[in-house]
Amino acid sequence: MITKRRLLETLAATLCAPAAWAQQTSPTASAAASRPARPVTGAVAWPTKPVHLLVGFPAGASPDLAARAIAEPLSKLLGQPVIVENQPGSSGNIAADHVAKAQDDHTIGALINGNLTIAKLLNPKTPFDPEKDFAPICMIGTAPLVLAVTPDATGATPADLLLWARNLNDKGKYGTPGVGTVGHLGMELLKSRTNITARHVPFTGNPQVISAMLAGQIQLALLPPGLARPHIMSGKLKAVGVTSPERSPLFSELPTLRDANVRGADLEIWTAIAAPASLPAAAIAKLNAALVEVVGTPPVQQALLTAGWQAKAGTPLSLGYRMRNDTSQLGGVIMMRNIRSEA
Repeated sequence: MITKRRLLETLAATLCAPAAWAQQTSPTASAAASRPARPVTGAVAWPTKPVHLLVGFPAGASPDLAARAIAEPLSKLLGQPVIVENQPGSSGNIAADHVAKAQDDHTIGALINGNLTIAKLLNPKTPFDPEKDFAPICMIGTAPLVLAVTPDATGATPADLLLWARNLNDKGKYGTPGVGTVGHLGMELLKSRTNITARHVPFTGNPQVISAMLAGQIQLALLPPGLARPHIMSGKLKAVGVTSPERSPLFSELPTLRDANVRGADLEIWTAIAAPASLPAAAIAKLNAALVEVVGTPPVQQALLTAGWQAKAGTPLSLGYRMRNDTSQLGGVIMMRNIRSEA
């Protein structure tokens, strides 16, 4: 259970040392990429009927695209249809709640890190507990965020642009797609590491954030690479760097914030497969093996890259570790800034 004492201890670690998850998670499924797909074998009589894969966002959203990239090849390996069902709303929490409460052993979810980590910390009324109610199955894809600034920002290097952002003082504003989103918490984490004091301006989505930046209404934002890239390449926005520990294939031209000597602000968005905590261990193992096989194939990796995700599979243990680490890291920010959301 994530207690207040534990969050306070983690907050101190967040402010004093870099995150350690990059060294702890298990290797990706890149080694499987060169192997042809093969049926999952074994004596486990699961699944025995179609598997329902719930997505908490509309068709065409990046988590939905990730789910659809894996659904057909996963169906072939499992020997049963994998049906993607969109249940948008509450930042993905509606679908997450349905997954948590499913009793048929054939309902799983393609959920984002917000659903699987900090949902209940942001809103105690959230009807599920990420730590208790889910069985981690497999990571599917990760992506960094891009720290973007308006084109009037002075300086040519990431360090220069960060200095410009600090010198905005309280006149600076940053935009996010809403209170409690990863963009919001990530910027507050970044502020604690860089002495930037820009004020938060929430919008309804990242497209609206970008529009406000282009209009000069705000000066900074943490944006998904796919949305930021065309505006950065055209010169309408400037990029400081990405929030991942290493350069990302999603935007390989950009340095990392670590390259600007920013420590302790590593952050990624991710989507992963989770099931109800009641799913039998044998089914979890079989599903994980199939997902690692699927995510390791070049067609799926390319489909994920096109959708804005860097393919990254692993064990249930490594996903569980990532969930706990992100809960602690972002939970510290939530407590530090007293952030609450009604989503």
